[in-house]
Amino acid sequence: MIERINEMYEKKDTNRLQTIFWTLLVVALIVWSGSTIDEVGIANKGITFAVSIMQGILHPDPELLFNMTKQSVPYLLIETMAIALLGTLVGAFFSFPLAFLASSKVVPMPVVIITRVLVMAIRTIPGFVYGLMFIRVTGPGPFAGVMTLSVTSIGMLTKLFSETIDDIDKSILEALDAAGCNTFEKIRCGIIPQLWSSLISTVIFRYDMNLRDATILGLVGAGGIGAPLKFAMSSNRWTQVGAILVGLVVLILFVEFFSSYLRKRLANG
Repeated sequence: MIERINEMYEKKDTNRLQTIFWTLLVVALIVWSGSTIDEVGIANKGITFAVSIMQGILHPDPELLFNMTKQSVPYLLIETMAIALLGTLVGAFFSFPLAFLASSKVVPMPVVIITRVLVMAIRTIPGFVYGLMFIRVTGPGPFAGVMTLSVTSIGMLTKLFSETIDDIDKSILEALDAAGCNTFEKIRCGIIPQLWSSLISTVIFRYDMNLRDATILGLVGAGGIGAPLKFAMSSNRWTQVGAILVGLVVLILFVEFFSSYLRKRLANG
């Protein structure tokens, strides 16, 4: 009995020391991070710009918001959705075979290591940098945005697809292996039927992300609604900024609701 009490006290002391250590570490990291901020202030006429932005958001330009010309918000939102969708589909097309090459349950380990290093290298570079590079190659426009979203989607989708493949029921693959099936037959009959709904759900989630990224890429000239937003902000046309932001909010809410609904249906079979 005494030994158990001593063990309990020792555990409490150990837990207390661990708590103190992690608390001090977190505090030290916060202080160190805060030391990088030299000065906190408001720019010249910052309050005036803030008021103008709020007034523009609250009083969006109805002409820009409701007409159907190529410079209108509805047209630019449709273009942004198309860029995000095509970028997602192209990325998924290349990610699907790469995911099997990155799974140790399908291919030998040397192939897995090479594929994972390649995917890691793709994921290391930010999408904004890819956008700037593709604009230099293809020129500004929607095609640069599609290429950028395709490459960034490959990095994420390949990683998530391969992790899903690694979590499948291995007994089915062993049964197919015992039946003399080759690698392609095991993928077609044993892996894809288990993963189909999960893979589609992942693609839908990536499209949701790409829709937001497509707006940001437009700021560097990669098509979509980002470029008009940048020009409107640069020229202080805040009512146009408000109209674009209202359109973006409505679009994101709609896509968020629709994608969540689809993912739940896929998860429930």
